[in-house]
Amino acid sequence: MTEVLTILWFFLIFLLIAGYFVLDGFDLGIGVLFPFVCKDEQDKKICRRAIGPVWDGNEVWLLTAGGALFAAFPDAYATTFSGFYLAIMLVLFALIVRAVSFEFHAGDPKWRKLWDVCFFLGSLLPALLFGVAIGNVIQGIPMDVDGNYTGIPLLGLITPFTLLTGFLGLAMCIAAGASWLALKAPLGSGLQKRAEALRLPSQMVSFLFFICLTVVLFAMMGGTEEMMPNLEPVRFIFAALFVVALGAGMYLDYNGRKKDAGKNSLIVFICQCVAAVSLVFLLACSMFPVLVMSSAGSVGDPVTIWTAGASGYSLMCMTIILCIGLPLVLIYHVLIYRTFCGRVQLDK
Repeated sequence: MTEVLTILWFFLIFLLIAGYFVLDGFDLGIGVLFPFVCKDEQDKKICRRAIGPVWDGNEVWLLTAGGALFAAFPDAYATTFSGFYLAIMLVLFALIVRAVSFEFHAGDPKWRKLWDVCFFLGSLLPALLFGVAIGNVIQGIPMDVDGNYTGIPLLGLITPFTLLTGFLGLAMCIAAGASWLALKAPLGSGLQKRAEALRLPSQMVSFLFFICLTVVLFAMMGGTEEMMPNLEPVRFIFAALFVVALGAGMYLDYNGRKKDAGKNSLIVFICQCVAAVSLVFLLACSMFPVLVMSSAGSVGDPVTIWTAGASGYSLMCMTIILCIGLPLVLIYHVLIYRTFCGRVQLDK
């Protein structure tokens, strides 16, 4: 029973990460696009109202994923959070700055330009650094026999491979932000057209980064024998689903934009969400059962679900709590998104 629960929580954590990647991904993407698509204060107001009712609720998925990792796989939590401590503090500081700038923009007119810059930087850093963190987990980090990180803080996490994963995550967030903004901005407005114009290029960049990352991973396969052979058929299914979903979004964006902009924007956004979820579970199937790889020459062994898992009693209690809490979170999200569905109307 413990083995079943251990495997279950491995994929549940990735499910929580996928929820955050989809929901807060478009929030971060709009923040990154903010200085490029907004031409006046009205455009900025539309962007803020497009994510205002939902952004804080979307971040719940990140907090839950971190808490689940701590409770289900405490050794993996200790290794990653101690090794990535400075990077994590930088991300948290950026998220705090983003929240403060979002709230203070309307009530502090004299400092609006500063809050706009903070909103941009507070969105850009998390969107990039989350991908860099995932890249380090895949590439491997230097560890001692006790699983402690032995590399250089922060700077030791930046490599060409981790930057590639970071740019893929950033491109996906930008594509999601452009898709959501095209869906929420007033139909026919200049903001909606600019969002549509940026949507296809960002999707194409995401696809190119994915191809480059796939090639690099196959080149690295000799150093990651522990993770590649597992769940091989499922892994290729998620890879194909990512390509199909992103390709369908690009096709609809290129050919269907003039037919029905409202309906087309919704379908493109759904395709973007499916691509994001497929990417996360492609990662999960590629890594299983490894949680954190050890780099070449590292003294410590990779951290797996079997070596880092909590007790069966703890996992059972967590499962019961999940069965109670997750439906409540989903109900909240359904209610809030239904309440604020449709395009932004500045007169309301």
